[in-house]
Parts: sequence; C-alpha cells; structure tokens
Amino acid sequence: MAFNVTHRIAAFTFASSLLFSSGVFAHAHLKSQIPAADATVAAAEQLVLNFSEGVEPAFSGATLTGADNAAIGVGKARLNENDNKQLIIPLNAALMSGDYRVNWHVVSVDGHKTQGSYHFRIQ
Repeated sequence: MAFNVTHRIAAFTFASSLLFSSGVFAHAHLKSQIPAADATVAAAEQLVLNFSEGVEPAFSGATLTGADNAAIGVGKARLNENDNKQLIIPLNAALMSGDYRVNWHVVSVDGHKTQGSYHFRIQ
C-alpha cells in the first residue's frame, strides 16, 4: 500500500512541475545586443538590446559607464515600433575610444524583472 501511495505522490509532483515550469522561463533574457558583448567597434550611436520576450519600456532601461566608472549620458529607452522585444537606448554624445560597460534592467510584459551587464570597446 505504501508503495502505491509513494508512486502517486511522485506522479503528482512530476505532473505539477510540468504544469508550472513554464513560469520559470517567463523572464525577458538578453539574447543579443549592438554593440555586441565583448566586441570592439569603430563607433556607436545607440544601444540595441534584443530580448527573448516583450518588455515594458516605461520600466526598462540601461546605464552606460566608461573609464573609472564614469557615467555616460544616455537617452530614454524606447521600443522598436515593430518589435516589442527590442529596446533602443540612444546615446547623448559620441563615445571616445575606450572600454564601456552597459548595465541593463527590464520588466517583461508579464511583469518579471531581469537585469544584467556586458562590456564593449570603442577603438
């Protein structure tokens, strides 16, 4: 009898994990970016961040820092008008040669928050 109950509990646990596991993946993950992570580029006029699902621009954005963690001015984040998975952050001025760090944060359309960072270099 105990063997049968154990199997039932295991089956219920397994079925529950299948039903609710999709929520674990319901976060906007950064899939690609321009400039690309760890890339060296000649120039950049904006940051383009592509996510795995749609994001809310009012609650999403990025900061940019240069040498010695000095803040670099960026404009307000906006969505690509044809793709709610693409966040565009304009730069307020041309970037000088050097290393830069992007710290991004987004809220996906289902309300989940994610954040991260990456580096790139202007030659």
